[in-house]
Amino acid sequence: MNKRINTLYFSATDTTRKIVTSIAEELAKHREKGKTIRNMDFTLPEGRKAAVSYEEDDVVIIGIPVYAGRVPNVLLKYLNSIQGNGALAVAIVVYGNRNYDDALIELKDILELDGFKVIAAAAFIGEHAFSKILAQNRPDEKDSLFSREFAKQIDKKMTTQVEIQPIVVNGNKPYRNYYMPRDRQGNPVDIRRVTPKTNSNCTDCKHCVNICPMGSIDSEDPSKLIGICIKCGACVKKCPVNAKYYEDQDYLRHKSELEIEFARRREPELFI
Repeated sequence: MNKRINTLYFSATDTTRKIVTSIAEELAKHREKGKTIRNMDFTLPEGRKAAVSYEEDDVVIIGIPVYAGRVPNVLLKYLNSIQGNGALAVAIVVYGNRNYDDALIELKDILELDGFKVIAAAAFIGEHAFSKILAQNRPDEKDSLFSREFAKQIDKKMTTQVEIQPIVVNGNKPYRNYYMPRDRQGNPVDIRRVTPKTNSNCTDCKHCVNICPMGSIDSEDPSKLIGICIKCGACVKKCPVNAKYYEDQDYLRHKSELEIEFARRREPELFI
């Protein structure tokens, strides 16, 4: 079965991109038409302006990060606009070593409603958006081995199954609510309005302006926000002078709790 290889991903800190492209590159080795991979990055606002459409000859590796155990709600409008038209899809979610909860089953459902045939899915681990030590430097070489082996399994499925069988993934229906941190008394804490601060290290290089997935950092004054913050970690982790940081105590307590409670390494889960 000849298929054109495509990637489609949102990846503010590059973890999802690494996983998705690793799978696509390995899959392309086994496809006659797959020497050229069409990559579609919808991380920045410009990448979400026009909907994308696929055909039956396409196989698309689609990757998103997990936010609070679900598909990020800021991506739903774009994801729902994609036209699958019978193309094959591989659903990938990447989470920060806590849990992917219902994100994978939610993404699978979205893609099927878009007209894709979801033939495989996986939950991989990437360095947590809030932290530089939780799942540090992941995806790593071991994750890369998982992704390459997964691609080989996908290729085998496409090659050997006349009628490609659907898959079942972990998750709940109806989906659980978005995960919320709790304070010391066990009460839910809402950190959605928490925003990053800017210290005196800032050189006004505008790098944070250019990489913010929501286009929310003011180009005239990068210390100001002109839109929502989804706490993706891009401006904090990619600032060349470490000028961006969070000081909200609920956020910092939650970050510390995650780093302690979920320090044990988790491994990818594959569904095929």
